[in-house]
Amino acid sequence: MNSSRRPMLPVSALRFGAAALVIAALAACSGTPKPKPAELPPVQAVLGVRQAWSIRIPKVEFPLVTDVSGDMVTVAASDGTVVMIDARSGQEVWRVSVGASLAAGVGSDGSMAAVVTTDNELVALQGGKVLWRQRLTAQTFTAPLVAGRRVFVQTADRTLSAWDGQSGRRLWSQTRTAENLVLKRPGVMLAVGDTLVVGVGGRLVGVNPANGSSRWESPIAAPRGTNDVERLVDLTGSVSRVGDSVCARAYYASVGCVDTSRGTLLWTKPASSAEGLSGDERFVYGTEENGTVVAWRRSDGERAWQVDRFKYRTLTAPLAVGRSLIFGDSTGFVHVLSREDGATLNRLAPDGSAIAARPVLSGNTVVVVTRNGNVFGYRPE
Repeated sequence: MNSSRRPMLPVSALRFGAAALVIAALAACSGTPKPKPAELPPVQAVLGVRQAWSIRIPKVEFPLVTDVSGDMVTVAASDGTVVMIDARSGQEVWRVSVGASLAAGVGSDGSMAAVVTTDNELVALQGGKVLWRQRLTAQTFTAPLVAGRRVFVQTADRTLSAWDGQSGRRLWSQTRTAENLVLKRPGVMLAVGDTLVVGVGGRLVGVNPANGSSRWESPIAAPRGTNDVERLVDLTGSVSRVGDSVCARAYYASVGCVDTSRGTLLWTKPASSAEGLSGDERFVYGTEENGTVVAWRRSDGERAWQVDRFKYRTLTAPLAVGRSLIFGDSTGFVHVLSREDGATLNRLAPDGSAIAARPVLSGNTVVVVTRNGNVFGYRPE
């Protein structure tokens, strides 16, 4: 096993008839403690950033995916509180509780939102009210995708399903062979044109959203090793999409880009992390497990630059915006780097608690959520 990985958390099991599905709750195989991160030097801000607004929600202790649709940002807390925010003003559009703790979310199209509870219940929300609830076949860790008046869900037993957004009626369900282990963290699911693109194991799969049938499959990583843990290569976290090019990360194995118009692999490179990616026309950006920040060339996957000054810090996936690359860490800082070379442009300290999710962009506002439940809107000056 890779000795740089973090200790594995307790493993839980689910049974479906005679089959057993084991959920690997992140991290890794070695008990070697992580080295203490170095102190960060003082920063002379090159890029001014101001706080435009803030909103308070309960604590965020589950793997939150903050959803953006136009000017609407949807966030959620572990206790089941879901809030839609107008990022222009920082005003709440609505707030509702689903009445149960959350395992996955949020997905939204700017009007409807969807989350999944720890009781395996898919809950659709609209206008500050629960629209409908449906029981799922298994646990879910990937945020639902709300698109085309439908809600798409991938459960941990590799079942992909589509639900009518207004009625909650199941439209179709497709089950693929499940590996013995899957990650207890958000996977990959997005719409690219008229194709639903999902991560299945180490592959990106293009799916017909009308019936769930596969259109193409492209491997970003192949299972290796001699046991189920070593062979775990699920795609995880945010992706970088530019046109038909979608780049994704395979858990502690690699990053790679796929041409989704043809379903062909463009390139893949070794990488070691469980956090997602961001990118632009030139580069794909990621934060590695040891705290290194890397920019890969989008054209061929070669490294354009990397910075090591955040080594041994636990970093979120990055956000590429303007001339900046923005990411948070577990000590409560938000770092703003140059997308060109990784030089530090600014550093923010929202409330002192860990950053709970990858920062997101809505209009000209960068939205950051902390573990303490503070949601901040930042704008460049």
